Amino acid sequence: MAFEPLTHDPAVTTTDAREIADDLVVIPNRGVELVPNIGIIGGSHSILVVDTGLGPRAGTDVLTFATEYARGRKIHLTTTHFHPEHAFGAQSFAGEATYLLNRAQAADLADKGPAYLDMFRGLGTPVARRLEGVEPITPDTVYDSAHDLDLGGRTVHLRATGRAHSKGDQVISIPDAGVLFTGDLVEAGQFAIFPWFPPYDTDVSGTRWIDVMGTLITTTPDTVVPGHGDISGPRVLDEVRTYLEFLRDETWLRRDSAVSRETIVAEVSALAIERHPEWVGRDWIEKGIGCFCAEHP
Repeated sequence: MAFEPLTHDPAVTTTDAREIADDLVVIPNRGVELVPNIGIIGGSHSILVVDTGLGPRAGTDVLTFATEYARGRKIHLTTTHFHPEHAFGAQSFAGEATYLLNRAQAADLADKGPAYLDMFRGLGTPVARRLEGVEPITPDTVYDSAHDLDLGGRTVHLRATGRAHSKGDQVISIPDAGVLFTGDLVEAGQFAIFPWFPPYDTDVSGTRWIDVMGTLITTTPDTVVPGHGDISGPRVLDEVRTYLEFLRDETWLRRDSAVSRETIVAEVSALAIERHPEWVGRDWIEKGIGCFCAEHP
């Protein structure tokens, strides 16, 4: 990965947790790179934790907060996808929570988790420290494409979306609260994260991602909790789909004209930044262009 090493500690700060609906709390990422938005969804007899933070220490911090929040209720854990800042704290929940995953994500975690662990350790000393002692964990419950979890008076829908940001992407919806957790299918105020790292990982699909966004838009949530960035309204779903369509169309237009890869990157990146000068994560634009170049029909 051709990124600058991180110099900050990607720590989860549970003191910033805030309730966004009845018995539904988000620990926000505060705009800190490699810190996800983490959710805790409660029912009468159980709670569900969504994502863990980067590494065992973050997982322990989230578990401690969740245990206090649960007040004796059973704890479940799920993760939106297998990438380290979302799932590599799961071992801290072993024996304390039931870990649920879709089958594609469980396969990602087993097959690609070790390589991502090595890759993320190269992102700087603070990240490497956070990943000390990471051990693989096997989910307790694996579902194929859909799982409805009864928390007691509240049913949470876990849905595998199919290949997009990763092969094992999962969204979590809470119908009675109108809340949707998207993982990295959606970022707010940030260019879409394309984990396009050929030849090591080319599972991300921009074209499928656009289709998935169309499906999510039809669910009409009131509140969207993105993988990173501010908690948002449903408009963010349209913003992400529009950006992905722009990236596809501008990239393919230049591919059709036999423009060089370097020119495509320069021209499309400039247009993307002109459209969204306030967005962070500009390094991801080139990765997205690379993905769409590979998917050019």
